[in-house]
Amino acid sequence: MRAALSLTSRIKLNDGNSIPIFGLGLYRAEASTVTTNIVAKATELGYRLFDTAELYKNEQQTGDGLKAAQVKPSREEIFISTKVFTTEGGRHHFLQTFEQSLKKLQVDYIDLYFIHSPQGGHVLEVYDAMLELQKTGKIKSVGVSNFGVKHLEWLINAGRPLPVVNQIELHPWWPNEDIVDYCRKKNIAIMAYSPLAKARVLNDTFVQNLAKKYHKTPAQILLRWSIQNGFITIPKTSNTERLKENMDIFDFALESDDMKALLEYGKMHAANTGWDPTTNSEVKFGPMDRIHTEM
Repeated sequence: MRAALSLTSRIKLNDGNSIPIFGLGLYRAEASTVTTNIVAKATELGYRLFDTAELYKNEQQTGDGLKAAQVKPSREEIFISTKVFTTEGGRHHFLQTFEQSLKKLQVDYIDLYFIHSPQGGHVLEVYDAMLELQKTGKIKSVGVSNFGVKHLEWLINAGRPLPVVNQIELHPWWPNEDIVDYCRKKNIAIMAYSPLAKARVLNDTFVQNLAKKYHKTPAQILLRWSIQNGFITIPKTSNTERLKENMDIFDFALESDDMKALLEYGKMHAANTGWDPTTNSEVKFGPMDRIHTEM
């Protein structure tokens, strides 16, 4: 990856579709006009990728923001990803959730639809339903979120096609190298959430020194590290100035030595910023799923 990338540069997915390399994450964005306004502003600034979820409870505001934007990109230019939170309700709950997402987002199809985590006991049932909707065109691409290597291997053992994207927490302090390496070998694109480690490392002296070297902010250093690694990067903000700051990362490139040094430094102080479902003991599959797991 080089500085020639732009805000709307796209990555080709293994199903033939493509996704912008950079966008707006909407985790913990308010279910209010605050989110409507920030989505509208992001659209006007040139953002084209928007990542939301059933769990975030702001799909309606995301759709409203896209409609309210003074700039009106074509539907093909806008890329929307969203997620079903749990597979506990199986196919029936998923189909209801999906239709609600379409209605709230005010679109006819979802560009990328995720299973939010490998939990709920009916992962295969929901995954199969997603693949069926893909055939109808209501879902363009099928992805997973918070899947570890063992979960992806499990899909293979169950005879299912691999997802096109795996969305995981990813930054120098939590690089998930085993998952990243596996996904790259399998041609699964990687979407990095919490690329700023929820702002917990922005005051770190190491990051601040890099920011001074490149005449950028600490946030821009971390975001550049992410896209320069080829990760689809979705920082979250509800502040217009931060929107502008976050997107201003396409006019420079980190030197290879600094890329490596930042990673090694982060690993020495490794810490994720939230729940890690890839190792959580509650991850489980249902009776039918377990049959495939034990094959």
